[in-house]
Formats: sequence, C-alpha cells, structure tokens
Amino acid sequence: MTGSLLPPEEASSAGARSRRPEPEDHFQRVAEAFSRKARAYDDLDRISPGVQRLRRKVRARVAASVPPGGRILELNAGTGSDALALVQMGFRVHATEIAPGMLAAIRSKAEHHGVQDRLTVEELSFTRLDRLAEERFDAVLSNSGGLNCVSSLAPVCRQLPRLLAADATVIWVVMPPVCPWELAQIFRAPRVALRRLAPGGTWANVEGVRFRTTYHSARRVRRALGPAFQLTHLEALLLLTPPADNVTFVVRHPRLYRLLAAIEERICRLPPLRGWGDFFLAEFRYRP
Repeated sequence: MTGSLLPPEEASSAGARSRRPEPEDHFQRVAEAFSRKARAYDDLDRISPGVQRLRRKVRARVAASVPPGGRILELNAGTGSDALALVQMGFRVHATEIAPGMLAAIRSKAEHHGVQDRLTVEELSFTRLDRLAEERFDAVLSNSGGLNCVSSLAPVCRQLPRLLAADATVIWVVMPPVCPWELAQIFRAPRVALRRLAPGGTWANVEGVRFRTTYHSARRVRRALGPAFQLTHLEALLLLTPPADNVTFVVRHPRLYRLLAAIEERICRLPPLRGWGDFFLAEFRYRP
C-alpha cells in the first residue's frame, strides 16, 4: 500500500452505510493514484511544516523503541523518505509498496545514497504479508495513513505474529474519524467537515483516480491487533494545526501556527484528544 496523505479537496462525502470488502480493482486504483502523486509527495516533504513535524515524531518513536541496528518492516513506504532516514540512523529497513511510482522513488533513493544493503524494497501489499519470506522483524512501521486504504485491518494484523520477534514494536500512523481542524469547517465546507464520519468510509479522488478510504479509530486498531499487542504510546498528530498538506496557513499565519503547535504539544497525549487529529500515532509492543 502507499503512503496516503489524502487532502480534503480531493475527497467527497459519499460514504457508504456500512463497511464492505474492497472491490477487485481497489488496489490497482490505489497504486495508480499514488504513482501519479509520487513526485508531489517528495515536494510536500520539503515544504510542509506539518509533514516535517509528523516525520520527526515518527522517527523519534522508532529511535526510542527499536533496538539500535534493528530490522524494520515498513508498510506503504511511499517514496521512501522514512526508510532512508531510518537507514541513515543505523536501522535496516525492508520497504514494501504497491505503487510503481513510489517503488521507483524508493529504489532511486537507495541507489543514490548507496544503501541497498540496508534498504531493501519489495512490491507487496500489506494485505498479502503472507508472501513475505520467513523473517523476524524488530518493528513494523506504517506512516501517513496508508492503512486507511483498507476497510478492515484484519488481513494485515493476522500476519504480524509470524513476522515479529517477541517484544517487537508496532508503530502505526493512522487517520482517525475525528479531526478538529476539518470539523471546524462545518459551515464553510460541510462535505470536508463530515467526510471522516461516514460509517462505511468515503470516496477519495487522488490525481483523478477514485477509491474508497476508511478512517480508523484507535480503539478499532487495538481491537484488530488483539491482546498480544500492548498499547504503549498514543498521541494525536496535527490536532490543532492544519492538515499535513495545508501549507498556505503556515505561510500566512506563522506566529499563530507556532502558538497552535506549542499548545498541541501540551495536550496531544491527553484522552480523548490523543486519538484525534489529522493523524494519531499508536505504538504497540508485541508480547505473545
């Protein structure tokens, strides 16, 4: 799957009444959409303070929780920004993706930096982890809401015990149903404000390709993983500040942005706020 920053202007509110299995061509559509958007993702990394803050938080959690030199399985690796950074921090990363444009970007980064021995790449959906060679990882990472591209997390979660070493870490960044910044737009843009609350998910339109996306709560993630995975950390990301793809607000209101970011840092780990935001970061410890 692909790193999945779904911008508000590219989503409709046509949610289904109940969750349903993905259609046969769902993953082909997702792969095509994010292949078209691969270059834009690297551009967003460079110019968006929101994306930069999100990535710093994720990498800091990995550094604090995964043993030095540990082996990391990355799902929906996108263009490989996190994978490369983690390799440069001393970890070994196996990056998986389904979007050809994203895969090409990861391989290009690995080759350019000469880290192919520590950054390996595989075209693989996170719903087909059974196809991975038998190997034990110290951590499994999913950033930027890639897991929101499936209505059920069960096909991902059921494969993890086979792949994880005891006491391994799961770090997932997921887009939740409650995003205060979007809800605040209820009178100006009601479709954007309510899109995440549709019970069966909503339609995203990324680079002209439509596919269904689902917003998962922290409770749903915990339930999908099961009792062998102990929640060790949960915090909201971009709770008061604009969504990751909104660069205009930061440019126009830099002082207000800094103030909101400072307040956000103080409250982002408080319940129930810690499960809200543009994303939340959930960390689990695997203890079979």
